[in-house]
Amino acid sequence: MLLGLTLGLFSLTSMADEGNGPTASVEFIDNDGEVVGEGTIKQGPVGVLINFSIDGLDEGWKAIHIHSVGTCEDHDEGFHASGGHLNPDDSAHGFLNPDGPDAGDLPNFYVHSDGSAQVEMFNERASLDGSIGGNMLGEEGTALVIHENPDDHMSQPIGGAGDRVACGVVQAD
Repeated sequence: MLLGLTLGLFSLTSMADEGNGPTASVEFIDNDGEVVGEGTIKQGPVGVLINFSIDGLDEGWKAIHIHSVGTCEDHDEGFHASGGHLNPDDSAHGFLNPDGPDAGDLPNFYVHSDGSAQVEMFNERASLDGSIGGNMLGEEGTALVIHENPDDHMSQPIGGAGDRVACGVVQAD
């Protein structure tokens, strides 16, 4: 019995080690250039796990997407330099779209009345090393962009999500 338990623990340890891929971090700024959050991104065997915390946004549901250019420098102009969604397969936008989703699509999240949110989400269409879908650390880099409204997961090109209110450049650790 002890041998079985020991082998079981060894197997769990080995499986955990297999998931140790590249990691990245992100620091979110708002349209005034003020830091409003931070997060981490971990490469797994079938996609990326994204964790972040935000403080200072308006209450309500928000859309977040992976955008195809790693810049947030134009914060006072709405973060448009971050480009469109990460979309190497030229898929349509939206989880509910029969021709989607694109690699940059992520689920909505909720900001509480105090302006804070703690978020964890997974994307199986993106990676940090280029092994799956869109490469978040590719030549132009990527940014996580938060929109003022939720994504309806169908309308083109951004699901009616509205203005870009926060942005964070994905940086390799």
